[in-house]
Amino acid sequence: MKVVFMGTPLYAVSILEKIITAGHLVQLVVTKEDKPQGRGHKLEFTPVKYIAIERDLDILQPKNLRDIQFINTLKLMNPDVIVVAAYGKVLPPEIINMPKYGCINVHPSLLPKYRGGTPIHHAVLNGDKYTGVTTMYMDEGLDTGDILLTTKVDIDENDTTGSLHDKLAIIGANLLIETLKQLEEGTVTRIKQNELEATHTKIIDKSMGFVNWHKKSGEIINFIKGLTPWPSAYTYYKEQMMKILEVEKSTEIYEKNKNGEIVAINDRGFIVKTGDGSIVVTKIQMQNSKTMKVVDYMRGHKIEIGEILDIEE
Repeated sequence: MKVVFMGTPLYAVSILEKIITAGHLVQLVVTKEDKPQGRGHKLEFTPVKYIAIERDLDILQPKNLRDIQFINTLKLMNPDVIVVAAYGKVLPPEIINMPKYGCINVHPSLLPKYRGGTPIHHAVLNGDKYTGVTTMYMDEGLDTGDILLTTKVDIDENDTTGSLHDKLAIIGANLLIETLKQLEEGTVTRIKQNELEATHTKIIDKSMGFVNWHKKSGEIINFIKGLTPWPSAYTYYKEQMMKILEVEKSTEIYEKNKNGEIVAINDRGFIVKTGDGSIVVTKIQMQNSKTMKVVDYMRGHKIEIGEILDIEE
């Protein structure tokens, strides 16, 4: 098949590579514009652009998808299918209706659940036992098109958004190849989404990472896992920001202590009182420092029992 691929983040890289190794002709890679990063504001390529350069593929980064020159370029290529994986821009009708086999999206949830841009985060944040990947025809709505194929994926107890992301990217790549095969053979079926079952995700940003120690342990654990590796959950220890990157369940209950109080230290980390019990914090990143296991951090720094993890004063 002649494929135009549209994607931006790391999730899309596995899918692009699978299309190539499956023997399809990638005519063009479309990704978002380079962005200035860091103190020097150096332009940073998207993950998809890096792999496209490595594979010597043609690349376009249009600011406006309705740009006449861009539309005409796509028309001249006459792709059989346009594959979209977390591209980050809404496609206009003139692109959606262009390819022979349509525009196919690889979405990391079991649609119509978790429409939108952060389905993996929300599956972990909500403590779901499973999620999945859906391939679907794109239309003018946000993840509202007809479903082609789905795969259910269990969420392990220790999964973070990062680890689940990696699993879904690989599974989604394989599901896409099967979808393209069935499209070419004419055997694929399309199923309309049930609007009554639709849910939508919210934007995830750095401002939402503060840990509320008054909540139940399970909620806090899901919150921390759901924001790992980005944007990261955080608290404050002695007025210094402390990112909390790994935690474990604890069976201990400390009724006389305050929520957010460091109540004990064990061979795994330090134990914090929560709204209904406690959790063990095992990996952290202190402000202006590197990520460390708590046991390693405590070899050179002191964590004091009785200290309250709270907001910056």
